[in-house]
Amino acid sequence: MDHFEGKVAVITGGASGFGKAFARIGASLGMRLVLADVQQDVLDATVGEFRAQGAQVIGVRTDVSRAADMQALADSTLSAFGQVNLLFNNAGVGSGGLIWENSERDWDWVLGVNLHGVIHGVRIFTPLMLAAAEKDPAYRGHIVNTASMAGLVNAPTMGIYNVSKHAVVSLSETLYQDLSLVTDQVHCSVLCPFFVPTGIAQSQRNRPKDAAGEAPLTRSQLVARAQGEKAVSSGKVTAEEVAQRTFAAIREENFYIYSHPQALDSVRQRMEAIVGARNPADPFAEKPDVRAALVRALRG
Repeated sequence: MDHFEGKVAVITGGASGFGKAFARIGASLGMRLVLADVQQDVLDATVGEFRAQGAQVIGVRTDVSRAADMQALADSTLSAFGQVNLLFNNAGVGSGGLIWENSERDWDWVLGVNLHGVIHGVRIFTPLMLAAAEKDPAYRGHIVNTASMAGLVNAPTMGIYNVSKHAVVSLSETLYQDLSLVTDQVHCSVLCPFFVPTGIAQSQRNRPKDAAGEAPLTRSQLVARAQGEKAVSSGKVTAEEVAQRTFAAIREENFYIYSHPQALDSVRQRMEAIVGARNPADPFAEKPDVRAALVRALRG
């Protein structure tokens, strides 16, 4: 896709972080925007901000883990703009701790947003894109699923997040292959960012209220939260830079999008261990002090 003006972009998690950065570039290219977010106040403020800049934009409060909400998002998009060209399945949350210490509600929440949100987006919006392509040979569509480097490697104390993002990578690679069988007009990409300063380290602010009353966070969950906040806040690559790389990939129809290509050494080591039937490599092999600090924190 090399022409964006007048096209329609639907962005989940669109009121902050990567989503807002995608929207900012889309608006600068003359796109019409549909922003979806679970936080109504932040969504309203973001929509107002873009409208003040002259963008054509609507906001739809959406819990991506709910199929009915995602269907309502699609319906609102067609009602307002008649079509969709870009879909950013971007909404995501983070949670950590030793993998056996995550509760059933932890799993339901993280997989609901990170995985089922993408599933709902692909299931509901892809047929709309394919129908548009069938009617118009000039139509072009593209889906971007936000995964993570955690979808390609497996750092400790991030198990629940790793599982969700590995599934998104698998879903996206399968979507790429499936689309290639039926169309040349709709493409997809998977975004695998590393540590980028966004609001994901504060994901608990959007945790469903019905999770109240659970047991206090365990030592490992507290350690993982502190570790995640430090890593995310120290990131040097901005959300805006990641969004620019993402739009470049859409133009070139590139599938894999990375914020930190240098982090792929860890991916290579993992793949080599798999092919060689070796035990998983130590992710702290070059930073033994980090491992030692984590062991001390977990063992008290």
